[in-house]
Amino acid sequence: MQRRDFVTIVALFPGACKRAAEGGATRVVSLSPSTTEALFAIGAGALVVGRSRYCDYPASAVRLPQVGGYVDPNLEAIVALAPTLVTGARGPLGRSFVDKLEAMRITTYFPETESLKNIETMLLGLGDRTGRRSDAEDTVKNLNERLRTTVEAIHATTTPRVLLLYGTDPIVAAGLGSFADEMLRYAKATNAVTAGSGYPTMGLEHVVVLDPDIIVNATFTEGTGNAGKLADRAGWNKVGAVRKGRVFELRDEAVLRPGPRLPEAVKALASLVHPR
Repeated sequence: MQRRDFVTIVALFPGACKRAAEGGATRVVSLSPSTTEALFAIGAGALVVGRSRYCDYPASAVRLPQVGGYVDPNLEAIVALAPTLVTGARGPLGRSFVDKLEAMRITTYFPETESLKNIETMLLGLGDRTGRRSDAEDTVKNLNERLRTTVEAIHATTTPRVLLLYGTDPIVAAGLGSFADEMLRYAKATNAVTAGSGYPTMGLEHVVVLDPDIIVNATFTEGTGNAGKLADRAGWNKVGAVRKGRVFELRDEAVLRPGPRLPEAVKALASLVHPR
């Protein structure tokens, strides 16, 4: 994009933002899979004009223009789409980037998504910002009904201690207070991580000390290519769950995404930690 074109687009934003404020966003750029899925779930998919490279669900979202990742978005590509709302999950994107968007008078919405309550708030917040509050309320109701049905269908006699891995090089696990920690509880399992919050990085020796009953390796879901069989990697045989063959590979990307597919994520987890 030529600089003069970029400046021209920016100059148009005051009017665009006024229209958005009057009747809800009409052009939305979504920078995270969770917000993209949420927008389509509440019936606002037709308003989405741009996505991150990781937004691949539903299938219709894949056809939308990419504007980079959710940690490395392309500001000029976003502005070129003339959005009246830019949304994404809070955390991956630094505050400075959001400040740049808001300095151009582009409305932003970056909600927390680390719990069911957060997910409900995100859905309702997107509904408010796109003129689809009623649809969002219906989506939240449906999500809770599906989650309740899913949890009731999990017949478990034990609550195994599970180490859920988001990375293996370095080792990144689901910590306390995270979306994944809550999912484990819904799946009737116990998080093997007992200290630290969010997604802590740890050494292999710490994994040995944690001594989880089960390891769920979720690194495959994002196609990182570095997951590999843990039993084949140096040092991992010191972990009891690895020696006992209690390592399960998770290939359902819904488990990594705090959004409207939470019930499906819980079901996928439960099928691994409570095998029949």
